[in-house]
Amino acid sequence: MRMLEANLKEQLMNFLSEDVGFGDITTDAVVPARSKVRAHVIVKEPAVVAGISEAKTFFDMIGVNFTAKAKDGDEVAPETVIAEVEGEGRAVLMAERTVLNILMRMSGIATATKRLIRKVGDAGLSVRIAATRKTAPGLRYFDKKAVLIGGGDPHRFRLDDAYLIKDNHLMIAEGVKGALEKVRSVASFNKKVEVEAKTMDQAIEAAELGADIVMLDNMTLKEASETMKALEDLNLRGKVLIEISGGVTEGKLLDYAKLKPEVISLGSLTHSVRAIDVSLEVVEARIE
Repeated sequence: MRMLEANLKEQLMNFLSEDVGFGDITTDAVVPARSKVRAHVIVKEPAVVAGISEAKTFFDMIGVNFTAKAKDGDEVAPETVIAEVEGEGRAVLMAERTVLNILMRMSGIATATKRLIRKVGDAGLSVRIAATRKTAPGLRYFDKKAVLIGGGDPHRFRLDDAYLIKDNHLMIAEGVKGALEKVRSVASFNKKVEVEAKTMDQAIEAAELGADIVMLDNMTLKEASETMKALEDLNLRGKVLIEISGGVTEGKLLDYAKLKPEVISLGSLTHSVRAIDVSLEVVEARIE
């Protein structure tokens, strides 16, 4: 997944502007204008690295040389130097927090995603782990890319990626049949149609009416198990992909995965991610 370079640069510059305001008054007071520095970007804990290409783009924009020592997706140990930067001291320190915030958040998401995928794989299961649209405003590209780097599925990036008929749609359209009829009347052949089902009856109806994907939403383990068995008994299971979503925590992940849905999506991958500790440390300074 890539963002157009011009769009990415604009987004990164907006991040920097938010942090800098009218200027880095501390750095301007303390650091001489002609100073040059060399600094290391260090991951302080075990992590899956993400955000390297964004960090390079950012530093390139402000004239700071960036040399990657790791690549996106690498699993690193604590105290690993993942990049070296060299350039004007004022520029490096002005950009420090913005770049680190991106690396910390993206690496946190990638690390969490990889952990859940490994947990499922170690149990001998092949369920796809996906994100949701529960991302921080303005950060969706970065959050979704981090999920991909961690080995997960980004799910819908935007509302125009696929049809996902949710509970409020069903309420307004007076049920699964009405909603699906409306969607089918306008949908292109190349767009998937997914129905969010909160009950067994909704799941069965959606599968019978030709939904491509049925999401079992906020069902208990017992409810999800009974619904999938009912779909199997009605010879519908092979006709739809099953996504389980809502209330799936890391502690419950394997229990739901053992039901063998195709996908389990977790909003927690992005809406409550724990950032990885990443720092920038100046190792050399000089005046030119």
